[in-house]
Amino acid sequence: MRFCPLVSGSSGNSTYVGTEHTHLLVDAGVSGKKIETELAKLSLSGHQLDGIFVTHEHLDHIKGIGVLSRRYDLPVYATEGTWQAMEADLGKIAPKNKKMLYCGEKTVINDLVVSPFAIPHDAAEPVGFTFLDGKSKVAVATDIGHPSEEVKDGICDCNALLLEANHDIEMLKRGPYPYALKQRILGDHGHMANVTAGMLLAEMMTERLQVVFLGHLSAENNTPPLAYHDVSETLYQNHIRVGRDVALQLAERCGVSALVEV
Repeated sequence: MRFCPLVSGSSGNSTYVGTEHTHLLVDAGVSGKKIETELAKLSLSGHQLDGIFVTHEHLDHIKGIGVLSRRYDLPVYATEGTWQAMEADLGKIAPKNKKMLYCGEKTVINDLVVSPFAIPHDAAEPVGFTFLDGKSKVAVATDIGHPSEEVKDGICDCNALLLEANHDIEMLKRGPYPYALKQRILGDHGHMANVTAGMLLAEMMTERLQVVFLGHLSAENNTPPLAYHDVSETLYQNHIRVGRDVALQLAERCGVSALVEV
């Protein structure tokens, strides 16, 4: 299985998951043209895509979905709550391409099995996703207010993982955001801090986990070096060494990250 964040940050998110026979996106929160540009760096085109799976309706996750679906006749998969919240913002989607997802139910796309799991975030019916090809498992888990049991069940035994490390708590508290927004981000349905991401990884670490991308970093309340330090230091305190026990990478904000094969 191939796994690669195309863009990841507070201004836009999209992740590629695929095999030789199947090519999927999780979210498309930048323009359709930008998605096409980043896919081309992986030697892929929109014509090869088999569908888009949507985590939730916030603009940084859905901006390009309508354009891509219409241009390439792509099915769009989302929960009922997400469909209700985002449909007006997508433009016209062909009825045959409007696909419903339910937590606990699997969707088979060629040789990949896709399973949504509930995430705690301030959206209508948000989910993360796991992908299995019979041998390997990868997961996308961002926009997480706290590491719930559903999140832990979803990301357990992964070979590769995109995990949110949104902010440094002290940087957020001292930063320019209004008090109400700070409280939203810090709340149980907001975003996950660097140290919390490290603690979750330490709890979920297995020999199967090869690589973790830290994603959805805040441009105002985090920096890539700080996120990497906070997470790797938390892992070290739990006797897990980056580079020896797991590869830790930073998902790029504005362009394609390293392509991982598991």
